[in-house]
Amino acid sequence: MISRQHLLTYIYLLVYILLSSGVILYNKWVLSTKYFNFPYPITLTMIHMGFSGAVAFFLIRVFKVVSPIKMTFKIYATCVIPISAFFASSLWFGNTAYLYISVAFIQMLKALMPVATFLTAVVCGTEKLRFDVFLNMVLVSVGVVVSSYGEIHFNLLGTAYQVMGMFGEALRLVLTQVLLQRKGLTLNPITSLYYIAPCSFIFLFVPWYFLEKPVMEVSQIQFNFWIFFSNALCALALNFSIFLVIGRTGAVTIRVAGVLKDWILIALSTALFPESMITSLNIIGYAIALCGVIIYNYLKVRDSRASQFPPESLPDRAVKEFKMERKESDAYVPDDVNNNNNNNNDGRIGWNASIPGSEVDEEATFIPPSKLSHLGRSQLSSHTS
Repeated sequence: MISRQHLLTYIYLLVYILLSSGVILYNKWVLSTKYFNFPYPITLTMIHMGFSGAVAFFLIRVFKVVSPIKMTFKIYATCVIPISAFFASSLWFGNTAYLYISVAFIQMLKALMPVATFLTAVVCGTEKLRFDVFLNMVLVSVGVVVSSYGEIHFNLLGTAYQVMGMFGEALRLVLTQVLLQRKGLTLNPITSLYYIAPCSFIFLFVPWYFLEKPVMEVSQIQFNFWIFFSNALCALALNFSIFLVIGRTGAVTIRVAGVLKDWILIALSTALFPESMITSLNIIGYAIALCGVIIYNYLKVRDSRASQFPPESLPDRAVKEFKMERKESDAYVPDDVNNNNNNNNDGRIGWNASIPGSEVDEEATFIPPSKLSHLGRSQLSSHTS
């Protein structure tokens, strides 16, 4: 029987996959000149940012669902503004790509996202250039090149927009890690939209004023309130669903769900949009790239677990120390020394200390304080948290 917690996790994953796929297909339908015919990606993105910022404002200032963080002008100028700039550019370029290339091909190009993130992190100094990861990046790049070669309706401008959007998103991710996390700031989806959405709206206003406003003819624009409202609502719900999924699952589950979503999108886009034709070379190239992405995800998860659990974990080392202690205890020890040891408990971890969350805990292993002292407080906390 599936427990209630597992059932909720599966529901959240399903909602995330449906919303993520739905927003992408919805945006394609709105922007395409063959369907709703609203070929203004910057305007659509500004609607999303304005709606999300307004909802976040009401949730924080009016309904007080969450509390705003302590935001100083220095943090806003050095962290929020650059992150918002790259966030706005990634949305702008990514949505513009829908005007030129198919959804299926866009999803294949998105396999380059790990490459963009890795290269950006190496340049910014948050990642080290490793040979095994570099080989995976080459494998992903080769797969995307093969897939692009097999694209029937290949468009260089649309491909360039999509690639620039991915590098904008990579810069945003790296800057979020460098600027916010190192300052000890954590933003949930509501506070993120509260601070970043208005700033992104302002950044988008500049290209909108020079690129889209001069060519927009109000008489020819078909504005449907419910279309744009539902579209913005889906984009907002997607942000919240990502937060729920991250809170209930691990990195492996999220990455697997992302791969599954990409395949679903490729299949749905070819069914909903007849112009989204895929060839066998597309599939072969994407499969090659996907193998590289899967290996890259495995390496990242393995490194993450290795950083949390050192090669010689505390329980293993404690068992070794206990065996050594037993050998030492074979020597004759006077009774008065044993009595002094038993009576001199000064509040530190005592003889019956056990390590919660480990196999050693079930056996109530005896770990002498003298043997635990050299392990360090940081190693203890990593196994008891």
